[in-house]
Amino acid sequence: MANNFSPECFEVLDLLKKRKNVLISGPPGTGKSTLLGEVIRAFETTPTAFTPAAGPVHVPGAQIPIPKEIPAEVDVKLQSVWPAPKRTNRKVFRTVFHQNSKYREFISGLVPSIAGGGTFKVISGTLYQASEHGKSANGAALLVIDEINRGPAVQVFGGSIVAIETDKRLAEDNTPLSETQYFQMMNPATGDNVEYALPEHLYILAAMNQADASVEPLDVAFLRRWAPYRLTFSAEVLRKYFDLVADGNPLPAVPTDAKHIYEAAVRALEAINSKIRLGRGAEFQLGHGVYLTGHPVPETDIELAKTAMAELWSYIQVHVEEVFFGDIRGIAATLNVIGGSATHPFKLIETTFADEPRLELQGPFRIDAGNIYELFCAVAG
Repeated sequence: MANNFSPECFEVLDLLKKRKNVLISGPPGTGKSTLLGEVIRAFETTPTAFTPAAGPVHVPGAQIPIPKEIPAEVDVKLQSVWPAPKRTNRKVFRTVFHQNSKYREFISGLVPSIAGGGTFKVISGTLYQASEHGKSANGAALLVIDEINRGPAVQVFGGSIVAIETDKRLAEDNTPLSETQYFQMMNPATGDNVEYALPEHLYILAAMNQADASVEPLDVAFLRRWAPYRLTFSAEVLRKYFDLVADGNPLPAVPTDAKHIYEAAVRALEAINSKIRLGRGAEFQLGHGVYLTGHPVPETDIELAKTAMAELWSYIQVHVEEVFFGDIRGIAATLNVIGGSATHPFKLIETTFADEPRLELQGPFRIDAGNIYELFCAVAG
């Protein structure tokens, strides 16, 4: 059967093939983890020739018993962007950066031996393992680094920062080129310091949320060695998912169709993100994925739709409160309380504490099916 992958997956694969290193970034909920998983699956998949069947084929026990037919050009396109198309020994290596990530865990280094007695051993890190696989016969390695800006990335990469560049790699047969960049590392087999270079068929795919605070910012010298791929909030994705038409008509005071609930939810998230872009920056927006969790398909019953969306509101409110932490006025402005409808469920109250002026955002203790539609409409404005 042919392989069905998203346009975004094809674009990332093409970037990996051309640039070797790709950095996916975007606000939370824009599909970074989903895209990582899809690229991994595509990298491990061998594109095959595909002859369309006469009709749908029943696959007993499959998640989709009768899958839809997939056009032959999907496989043709995968073949055109597939990294290392002639290499069959393909393997994916994974790691997640965090505050305690170390060079030795990524390249190589000394660690205490479990045997005790004050002895040490040399370990091989994730990058080294992936590199060695890429050097093997018919080897092609994909190294996936999630949350790359959560750890001290520059220190973790160390001397390999320059060596990862496309034109600084070894040749196809692992022989050095005039531009090949070597770096010093500890040989895991001997413990000796050796010069090391990275192979042609090592591909590095990283992901980060720019709004997250990292141990130290990713500097320009590091970032320019990556092909950037940015994901953003998309109302179009949500309207397609909920089968909505963006007609610009006012929302009804009382919903008569579940689609009214979903349209109000989409407009509210659009409005919230427009305020966040102004108040904090585009990287602090909330992605469309916040509405795509918990329910396999949208509810068609009005009350069930209200309940489903009310369950998801807490994620939106928590995100806004975190983005504008300590800024009550910023939270109120983002939720359209300031200058919004007089019937807005939330109110910004000016009061005093110890003779000092204070602001308090008051509203319903619980958002549920009984008030979620009114809240969405008020936030959307």
